[in-house]
Formats: sequence, structure tokens, C-alpha cells
Amino acid sequence: MASTSSEPSHPVLFTTETPYPLPSQKFMIPASWKRYQLSQLVNKALSLSKPIPFDFLVRGEILRGSLGEWCAEKGIGEEETLEIEYFESVMPPQKTSSLPHEDWVSAVSCQLPGHFLTASYDGFLRVFDYSQKLLHASAAHQAPITSLCVVPAPSSSPSASTQLLITGSHDLTAHLTQLSIPDSGPDEEVHTRTLASLHLHTAAVSSVSSSASGSHVLTSSWDTLIGVWDTSIPTIDEVPLDESDRKKRRKVDDDAQRPRRKAPLTVLKSHTARVSKAVFDHGAGEKAYSCGFDSTVRTWDVENGVCAHTITASSKPFLDLALTQSGNSALAASTDRTVCQYDLRASTTSAITPSTATLAHPATPSCIVVPPPSSDSGPGAEHQLLTGAYDGVVRLWDLRSVKSAVTSFKAWEQAKAGRKVLSVDWARGIVGVGGEGGVEVWRVGHGERALPS
Repeated sequence: MASTSSEPSHPVLFTTETPYPLPSQKFMIPASWKRYQLSQLVNKALSLSKPIPFDFLVRGEILRGSLGEWCAEKGIGEEETLEIEYFESVMPPQKTSSLPHEDWVSAVSCQLPGHFLTASYDGFLRVFDYSQKLLHASAAHQAPITSLCVVPAPSSSPSASTQLLITGSHDLTAHLTQLSIPDSGPDEEVHTRTLASLHLHTAAVSSVSSSASGSHVLTSSWDTLIGVWDTSIPTIDEVPLDESDRKKRRKVDDDAQRPRRKAPLTVLKSHTARVSKAVFDHGAGEKAYSCGFDSTVRTWDVENGVCAHTITASSKPFLDLALTQSGNSALAASTDRTVCQYDLRASTTSAITPSTATLAHPATPSCIVVPPPSSDSGPGAEHQLLTGAYDGVVRLWDLRSVKSAVTSFKAWEQAKAGRKVLSVDWARGIVGVGGEGGVEVWRVGHGERALPS
């Protein structure tokens, strides 16, 4: 494609990992062209019957202005050939439904197809279907619930209709709960049963998480400790009943149904302040990672129960942690209004570990979620993450270009004042947002459109 003689142009080679490759040839692109014109060019060159919007990466950075502006900023001459990668644009976020709650929602899960799970400050665990119908509500804890995780079912699981959950609370415990969702039958009801209570912590449990196999879980706490537990249910208590619990026991029959008190396999000790989050690696669970108010991100050798490596930041109390899909980087949200990316493979002897990327927020980011690896995550999902913040805004980021968010949306838009986002979850293109305004459900990205219109 030739440009007009009065306008400068740049030679460009296009590449893509999408199912829509262009022939390998050089294009002369006018310097004034932006994303829209480039997308039109690709669609026309491919003769696509239905237009597909594309975004463009120039040397690992999303093109947000004109090609000429990018070249001027980078000092690129007119004769230098640029290799530009194109990929399908993220669809604008669309709100699909709301799930009202009377109290703050600290955790929401979209991991069970067809259902949403929520955990609230009123101590209740709730189950909704995609039609917004409340299927079940139970008092899981006697104090605010802080976190919720669906424990992956092993391949040998006896029933696809039962699912193990773990919740953490201000009552100093975590609970392993069995969720039963009937496969069919209008008269069959969803129900839950607490199988075991996990006893270690002397302060609020801040987070719970599971290994990929579902065989082990982690708890972190404001008491600076991290507990490592298996998910087997003991036949007898591993931790003795305290005096108050003994007084509550009335009958022998009740004792048979009482949740068993579990003790941890290992206690990870190294943090010097509140631990905000602890997660397993994506593999066999031999490693774990944690962050806390001591401005550190720590790598743990789980089997030996020791801290293997420490990433130290400067005055960055961390609030949440997530691993990228590759597992090579950690993303940590801080009270300094940033989310920083740290290379977990790098070793440093300096007192302060530099981040590989910084995502600046106008308000404190409270939570991070990375879409789980799957065939329906969509192109470029391995580079994407969502953050929720105290300004009520959820932002979609692409780690290939972190100057600004790819797109964003505000939860509870009709609220007179901004309401904090406390939790986000993301699966199959479905995003659940929990916080001061209850729960909202959005469609984001390229994933399966599984929700009803």
C-alpha cells in the first residue's frame, strides 16, 4: 500500500498469532495512521466478510497514538522497517447482572460453570446461578469471611455434583466445606456441610488458596504465619477442643456430625508483619509465594517449610498477590497505588528488588486476578490481568504495554459515592466483582459468552 507523496510513511511488516495471518510482504504505512486505520487495512487485505477489530504491538508496546508519534518518541527513522504484531481487540466490558447483598462482599468466585459463589462480611456463603437466582445461603462463619477458594476436584472424585471449598474468616479459622449441587431435579436443593475447621492462627485469616491438584491448601494471617494443610478430613480432632467449644456440645449424636478440627502440616514463618496473600505455584505445589505488610514477596520451599528467596520493596505494604499464567512472575498490589511485576527467576543481592513493570492506579488497588490458562481464554490472555481498586473501578491490563489500562469499568455506577472493590474473579470471559455494593457480573475479553443475554 502506497502513501501519498506529501505525507511521510514507514515500511511495516505485519505478524500475528491469530487465525488471520497476512501474506509476508512489506506495507508502506502513512505516519498519521492509528489503530483504526491499521485495523481497516488488515480487514481489507484479508477480505474478511465480518470486520474484526485489531490492536497492534510495536516492539512490545500497544500502539495508542499514531505511528508517526510512536516513531518520533522512540527516535525511529522513516526508512527503518517496523515489525508490528496484531491481535484481536478486547471487547468493551458489558454489565450483565447484579447480585444484591446486605453486607460487603469480600470474595466472589466464577470458577464453577453455571454458578457464582460469594462470601460476605455477614459470615454467609451464598450460591447463585446465572439467572441471578439465590440457590443457597448458609452461615459459614460467626465473623466476617475474608476469602473464598474453590478447591479443584481430583480426577478420582466420586461425584461431579460435590465440590470442596475453603473459606477464611475473622474468627481466626478457615473451613473446608462440601458444596453439593444436584445435577437435575427441581426438588433437589443445593446444600453445604462444613467438614473441618483449620486451627492455627491467632489473628484474622487474610487469604486461602489451593494447589492445582486440590490436595493441599494455604492459609495466611495477620499473625504473620502461613499454614500448609492437606485436604483430607480426619476421623478425630487433631486440635483439642477449647473450653468454650466443650460447653457447646450437648449430645453424642451431634459430635458425630461436628466438623473435625485440623492441624497444619507445616507452618511457614518468615514475614515480620501481616501476611496478605499466599498462593501455590502452578505446578505440583512444591513452591509457594506470599506477600505482606512487611513490603516483601517471599518464595517458599513448601516441603522443607523454609523461605527460599525474598523480594524486598521499599515502603510497599502489599495487599494482594497473583502469578502470571507462565508462573515466572508475581504481581503484587500495594498501598502506594501500584501493582508491580516481579521476576521470580531473578536473583539479586541488593537490599531493594526492582520491579520489571509498574501499573500505576489513581486509587489503592485491592485485588488482582489473572485468567486461568484454558483454550477459551482468548488471544493474548497470558499477558492480561484485572485489578480492582478502592475507587470502585476494575481495570484490564496487558503486560506488554503497561503505561495505561487497556480498558476499565466502574462497578455500582449508580452509587452516589464510590464503593470499594474488594474482590474480582475471572473465568470463561465472565468477571465477578465483589465489594461494598454487593456483586456485579460483567463480560470481559474474548472468552465464552456463557451468560444469558
